[in-house]
Amino acid sequence: MDNILHWGIIAPGRIAHKFAQDLQLAEGNRLHAVASRSLQRAQDFAAQYGARHALGSYEEMTGCPGLDVVYVASPHTSHLEHTLLCLKNKIPVLCEKPLAMNARQVRQMIAAARANETFLMEALWTRFIPAFEKALEMVQEGVIGRLKSMRADFGFKANFPPEHRLFNRALGGGALLDVGIYPVFAALAFLGKPATVKALAIFGKTGVDESCGMLFHFPGNGLAILDASIVVQTETVAVLYGEKGTLQLNGRFHEPQDLTLTLYDGNSRHLRMPFTGNGYYHEIMAVAECLKRGKKESEKMPLDFSLQLMELLDDIRRMAGITYPGMDEIAEL
Repeated sequence: MDNILHWGIIAPGRIAHKFAQDLQLAEGNRLHAVASRSLQRAQDFAAQYGARHALGSYEEMTGCPGLDVVYVASPHTSHLEHTLLCLKNKIPVLCEKPLAMNARQVRQMIAAARANETFLMEALWTRFIPAFEKALEMVQEGVIGRLKSMRADFGFKANFPPEHRLFNRALGGGALLDVGIYPVFAALAFLGKPATVKALAIFGKTGVDESCGMLFHFPGNGLAILDASIVVQTETVAVLYGEKGTLQLNGRFHEPQDLTLTLYDGNSRHLRMPFTGNGYYHEIMAVAECLKRGKKESEKMPLDFSLQLMELLDDIRRMAGITYPGMDEIAEL
């Protein structure tokens, strides 16, 4: 055994390129195979990153020799299909966020992972970024005292034509699932599950939610004020307000490289913590460590947390009236 973890990538799009670049930095990890509906595209990607196998269909990935784990980088609406394809063949999966389109699909994926005793993790890379981990640690240690509230935003101006995936409801387009997931994730990570959820959205010409705002109330009177947009640029910072002071994850907070701690007694400090590569390196190493230890899920990003996150996103959709064609099972839950 060469002690190398051999990765496959399903759907070689923009994020897959960044992921593959970071794989080259991750010692003990190697891109082994890439699958696309276009064989030429797979071949080009494989040549660029030194993968041994280029496959012209996603199904071929399940028969690829020497494969250890697959990164699913397809559009949101295909995550369920491609993840189940691998899990049913006992191939460990790192699936890009959001894990699926709704909680019903997430439950299917979790059930398949557990039934097949196969590793599954949502690729919410922010959880493994060093500065984000440090912020979690500082809050848990009570550096800013009991956390009372937080604000987080994520907005960018998407300069894409109306037919782009981001503006396509049928592909899960819109602000919520693409960027709104980050402030929602941060609120869940720092404050836990809210008792009350309020949300609203502004819809564009193609029917997607171009902007959305969310208000969470937590047991113990914690509060989170969150917003997301694909039509305006925002600061994209997260600020945590505690009894002793504040901790800010500086923009863009979903990939932070520095934190600002400001205590009410006048003390303050700035922590600089760069990430490696494009930032995906850290989740790659986390998955590698889990598989090395024989884990079926991550302790830092457990499946029950991903389910809670998707349930929250479903609650927001209900409240804001956000729907996707053929994906409206949430109305029945």
